Amino acid sequence: METKILKVVRQGEAFSVQSAKAETGSIQKCNIVLRELGGKFENEYVCAMLGSLAACRFYEGDLVVATLRFSTHEYQGQTFQEVLATDIVKMK
Repeated sequence: METKILKVVRQGEAFSVQSAKAETGSIQKCNIVLRELGGKFENEYVCAMLGSLAACRFYEGDLVVATLRFSTHEYQGQTFQEVLATDIVKMK
């Protein structure tokens, strides 16, 4: 995991997804795009926020401190990378 200071590019709406780990069988998920500081051509990350974190709203230009977990998984013979935001705090 890595903790970084990032700028919010955009955030989507929260939606429900199936989860074998959740007691109810589903969990809230929200996607957010975060960019490293330095300009519009810096590295960007499309991150998933899960559970109660998915209900948090951030806005374009917000500076945040985010802990990101990078992982990969295989599905039907293809490999996918996932970036999960495990914690995000807006800087004041």
